[in-house]
Amino acid sequence: MPPRRVWLSWSTGKDSAWALEELRRQPDVEVVALLTTVNAASGRVAMHAVRETLLKGQAAAVGLPLIQVPIPHPCSNALYQQAMATAWAQARAAGVTHIAFGDLYLEDVRRYREALLAGTGIAPLFPLWGRDTGLLARQMIAAGLRAVLTCVDLKQLPAEFAGRCFDADLLAALPAGVDPCGEHGEFHTFAFAGPMFRAPLAIAIGPSVLREGFLFTDVLPASPLPAAASQQ
Repeated sequence: MPPRRVWLSWSTGKDSAWALEELRRQPDVEVVALLTTVNAASGRVAMHAVRETLLKGQAAAVGLPLIQVPIPHPCSNALYQQAMATAWAQARAAGVTHIAFGDLYLEDVRRYREALLAGTGIAPLFPLWGRDTGLLARQMIAAGLRAVLTCVDLKQLPAEFAGRCFDADLLAALPAGVDPCGEHGEFHTFAFAGPMFRAPLAIAIGPSVLREGFLFTDVLPASPLPAAASQQ
């Protein structure tokens, strides 16, 4: 049988990057593109607040086309679902059979994604589901995945974690009750190196900005980035 054609929901973070690594190990799966929602007003990836330039650099570095879904800000659930319905139609037209997500264990998030895809003819995949997040975090780091914290929820994590590297020292410093992978939204990351990348992305850490209880740290390209193929 031919491999399943898969789009990967790509947040720019470590879990998306590791999901790609896991999927590429499966002989019956072919990841054919990355799918990302982008804030149309700011030109940044939703929640992670990563610049489009860096998003496109990631796609080029992993060797995959990028499908960008622009969404307004603020974005109602109805508008989000409308934008995603257009993306699902594009996926079907491209022969895609599955959308993969980097979710780890939040049942409500999984049910929401399954409901979004119900009746579309496209099935969800969860290649990291049910993993022990402490073990998973250490596995990522040991394999050479490198990421920086771009967003910190100040209700769950102190401000000094913003802009830090996702590494063994960070794991050791996390307060009790904080998930090692940030699965409860404690933090979000930008992955810039690892086995899924052809070459690391050169980045610089910019200033941090407080918005609605979240501290966002800007990540800047430190040198010209490769251009990504686009299927937008």
